[in-house]
Amino acid sequence: MNPERSVREIMTTRLVTVSPETGANEVLNIFKNNDFHHIPVTEKGGVLTGIISKEDFFKVSYLLSQQTTGRTWTEKHYQTMEARDFMTQYPVVLDPEDTIGLAADIFLANKFHALPVVEEQQLLGMVTTHDLLKYSFNSNFVGDKSADDRFFVAENTDNDDNELF
Repeated sequence: MNPERSVREIMTTRLVTVSPETGANEVLNIFKNNDFHHIPVTEKGGVLTGIISKEDFFKVSYLLSQQTTGRTWTEKHYQTMEARDFMTQYPVVLDPEDTIGLAADIFLANKFHALPVVEEQQLLGMVTTHDLLKYSFNSNFVGDKSADDRFFVAENTDNDDNELF
């Protein structure tokens, strides 16, 4: 693995985003229907304004249930919540030319699991700890003659989904 390569090479670019006005139920449905754990919050034009982690979203839901007097009131309050109410504002971001090593250092130092990749305020993609693991694992097999011959990496030109066969 070369930690000096840019995050542009491994970032996920096909993202599901929400606006700050997106309701809590819609955010919940996105998390329920997908395997990812972070949703970027963007304004018109793809300007990043925040990020919602699955863990933080469910923490807010739990705390709301603990702070209210009854199920009906909790559900009513939950219905009025929008992404802006539970997103992390001003998330730590990467530039597309930042290195994979820098991303790894930020993950380790802060216990983050996802970092938006932004250029001139525009959300370009997201790098996750899963992306780093996939890159690290796959790079150990590329060109390694000692690796078991049953395994090889199919390099994908858009770097979104390298596959191990």
